[in-house]
Amino acid sequence: MLHDLEMIERIAPDMMQVVESRYRVLRNIYWMQPVGRRTLAQKINVSERTLRTETDFLKQLNLINSNKSGMSLTAEGLQVYEGLEKFMAEYSGTRVKERELSNKLGIARCIIVAGDSDQEKKVLEKFGPIVSDLLANKLPDGENTIAVMGGTTMGTVAENMEKLATPNRHVLFVPARGGVGETVQIQANSISGVMAEKTSGDFKPLYVPEQVSPETYEYLLHEPSVQSVLKLIENANGVIHSIGDALHMAERRGMSEEDMKMLEEKKAIAESFGYFFNEQGEVVHKIPRIGLQLKDLQHIPYVIAIAGGKSKAKVIEAYIKNAPEQTWLLTDEGAANQILKEETL
Repeated sequence: MLHDLEMIERIAPDMMQVVESRYRVLRNIYWMQPVGRRTLAQKINVSERTLRTETDFLKQLNLINSNKSGMSLTAEGLQVYEGLEKFMAEYSGTRVKERELSNKLGIARCIIVAGDSDQEKKVLEKFGPIVSDLLANKLPDGENTIAVMGGTTMGTVAENMEKLATPNRHVLFVPARGGVGETVQIQANSISGVMAEKTSGDFKPLYVPEQVSPETYEYLLHEPSVQSVLKLIENANGVIHSIGDALHMAERRGMSEEDMKMLEEKKAIAESFGYFFNEQGEVVHKIPRIGLQLKDLQHIPYVIAIAGGKSKAKVIEAYIKNAPEQTWLLTDEGAANQILKEETL
């Protein structure tokens, strides 16, 4: 297809410019809807007059609606936008960039979503369907167990996942860890439940706190209900997790001021699975925890790590130095461009 596009560009170079321009309008309406013309014009840096010409044409095609609240995509417009997104990804060289990123990070595959989730939170919503597609294509028939981490990013992913279960394949979601003291909606227990609901799968909760005293830890390990879920986690053939900013995660975990100061002194920038990493990827602190450990990922065939936004570039790089080779990273242009840019500096 890319060869065909090159031929089209040679004979009609302005055609792809028009496609790119209108795709950009549709994409930003999707992100910001409902949105007024003036706000959208400022966002994409064009005059209101120029934008009016484009949006009037898109209205005639029944791709956008306009009312007092602003412009939004029609059902047909959303369908066209989603089709164009895949088309433009290939055209703009995203696939090449994905290979460059996976080679730089030393992992199996990177998938880059258009946009920067630091600027547009709606970008995160695109991660859910992609995770569903990955699992649908990768998971074998029969019984599958997916261990799931918590967090705000994971919460958005869960809400946007799609059906996975088939007559020949069953998917069970389990929390990869106990509660972390955060709001219920973004705990691993809740997120695994939402994923099960969205994908027509099942889930098993793990009703224990993540951080406990050694005595309590030993007691809980002998509880039959805890043992059964920990066994499922241990034998999971898939993991979905996010990568967090170290100090933000420490604050979410309710760590003491003394621990926060320690993390700052050790220059921790990334966190995942209760491990804190500095920019070189060295583990500078580890929280004793119930659930999946970092070393456990080595024997799990399907590992999906999720993080986006330009601000997460160094966070991603720090963690990925410890990730197993079979990891698939799902990120966005904001983070990917920053990581690849740093390589050329």
